[in-house]
Amino acid sequence: MFNFPAYATIWGRLGRFVHIAISLAVLLYLILPVLVVMPLSFSSQPYFTYPLPGVSLRWYEDFLNSPEWMDALKNTLITGVSSTLIATILGVMASLGLTSPRLKGKALITGLLVSPMIVPLIITAVGVYFAFSPLGLTNSLAGLILAHAALGVPFVVVTVTATLAGFNETLSRAGRSLGASPFRVFVQVKLPIIAPGVISGALFAFATSFDEIVVALFLTGPDEKTIPRQMWSGIREQLSPTILAVATILVVISTLLLVTLELLRRRTERLRGALAAV
Repeated sequence: MFNFPAYATIWGRLGRFVHIAISLAVLLYLILPVLVVMPLSFSSQPYFTYPLPGVSLRWYEDFLNSPEWMDALKNTLITGVSSTLIATILGVMASLGLTSPRLKGKALITGLLVSPMIVPLIITAVGVYFAFSPLGLTNSLAGLILAHAALGVPFVVVTVTATLAGFNETLSRAGRSLGASPFRVFVQVKLPIIAPGVISGALFAFATSFDEIVVALFLTGPDEKTIPRQMWSGIREQLSPTILAVATILVVISTLLLVTLELLRRRTERLRGALAAV
């Protein structure tokens, strides 16, 4: 089952086997709650019981036919796409600045840019609420978009900066020597090469916005509910299998995003290998 090196000792093989077994056990422990919840979304009855009394798609139909859920989905997509665009643009610009050899205080600037990843969300939500209240940005999607963009920028900065670290600046100098402007060099030379890192950061930013609840509770009103806030309200008021159907959809979307990120990571590694060979 496992391909052990021929030179490994019996204790080395045993340690490798134990390491794999523990890793699989931890993985199963983490995903088991999700695996338990997902089948309940296909139950034919509004009861959370096993074995299932029957299989039905009624709760998915309820989600698709509910005006409240559709409005929440629309708000979520508007917020996610808009904040991702803003975070991607700002993150790429910040990454280009951080890779400049003339920039001083890179460590301090990098720490400030990635601080939203470290600061607890409740502190960020409270701070954003008090900052946006005088500006009239609370109870609006505009305020939520700006807040989610700030939360997404660190992911773009981290991924794009890592991609730029392996970029061969000789290509940029070659473009400049041929008379191209800095903007044209970036668009036609640098951007196609670092595109996997940019897309990865954008996907992380979108995923962050898509399932964020804490900041949404502070900045959105009854008319601007997102999917996570609608789920929160449903859990508080009346627990319905429709929420499990929505949760299953979110899990599927998150899984697709992770698969896409892994494919982009492998493409980036192949591209770095090709550039190194050149």
